Amino acid sequence: MSNEKKPPGFSTLAVHAGVEPDPSTGAIMTPVYMTSTYVQEGIGQHKGYEYSRSSNPTRDALEAAFAALEGGRHGLAFASGLAAIDAVLMTLKPGDEVIAGDDLYGGTRRLFTTHYEPFGIQFHFVDTQDPANVAAKLNDRTRLVWLETPTNPLLRVSDIAAIAGLLAGHPARLAVDNTFATPALQNPLKEGADIVMHSVTKYLGGHSDVVMGALMTKEAALDAELRTLQNNVGAIPGPMDCFLVLRGIKTLGIRVRQHCANGRAVAEWLEAHPKVDTVFWPGFSSFPNHAAAARQMQDFGGMISFTLVDDSLDASRAVCESTRVFALAESLGGVESLIEHPALMTHASVPAEQRAALGINDSLIRLSCGIEDAEDLIADLDQAIGA
Repeated sequence: MSNEKKPPGFSTLAVHAGVEPDPSTGAIMTPVYMTSTYVQEGIGQHKGYEYSRSSNPTRDALEAAFAALEGGRHGLAFASGLAAIDAVLMTLKPGDEVIAGDDLYGGTRRLFTTHYEPFGIQFHFVDTQDPANVAAKLNDRTRLVWLETPTNPLLRVSDIAAIAGLLAGHPARLAVDNTFATPALQNPLKEGADIVMHSVTKYLGGHSDVVMGALMTKEAALDAELRTLQNNVGAIPGPMDCFLVLRGIKTLGIRVRQHCANGRAVAEWLEAHPKVDTVFWPGFSSFPNHAAAARQMQDFGGMISFTLVDDSLDASRAVCESTRVFALAESLGGVESLIEHPALMTHASVPAEQRAALGINDSLIRLSCGIEDAEDLIADLDQAIGA
């Protein structure tokens, strides 16, 4: 019989990660430390805290939880997902090159092209579903490879371990936006990534009441570099937001199970609907790179995109504006189900010709399946598509 201690299951980890009873009162929830500064007993003599931009006990607990959820050693919280991405890009210098997926969240691509390209950083956008496309652009100036997997909004899957293998011995870092999968389904650090990024606004917060971003890593030197940027720039979340996310994380495991069950039910129903043309969901065995998804993911999530047989803008707009349970809104990953039109909403900042090349056409609709009853979600889509 082995004496080796078995690691906790994910839901157990999510409930307890980063949180200890308050030593002064025994409170089971981490207190909200609403303070900007900390009294020092003497000059340079303090209890580990000086100023809340640099560190705050509530944020420290959350950052420890972030690290634990992704199997990392270090976690950092930022004011938004884009602030977290910006911190990674600030580690680069003019002349550096970045290889990124061509199907990215519109705000990520906008940050890359409108802000960092003018600073002399070159971006190569490729289809990262095939690692050979990454290898073709890799050179001695490459310093970052940026992946989303699954991607927003076409749910494309990249083989994280295969791309990490390409970078073995190379100075480029591999960063993975794990927002769609969540740590409950996928852990890029275990696949060889150097940095994991989350829009905490989505599944980690889970209740559509917080805007926040996160970075996780295993490397102490990389954490120190990013933490210096976090402190210097000051794009940090407040303690109340940190408390809300600590609370949201506790139910992440059970929420994601329901998101996945609803995603599967809705995807299979859409696939059989005569008015639906194509369904983008990595759980289908016929989906491109399904084998990679099945290997690196525990399940396939609650995000789905689809197109209609009637590929007109009027038809897709009518569906989006006719749902009653699915709310018409940007964002995703909350307990409530959302529907949106990528070409007109989340990806409107992507030039039309690039959207067309990717397949983000006027018929594409994106769903974030919440935790309601699957039967109600299907009935809602049925009446909306029927309309």
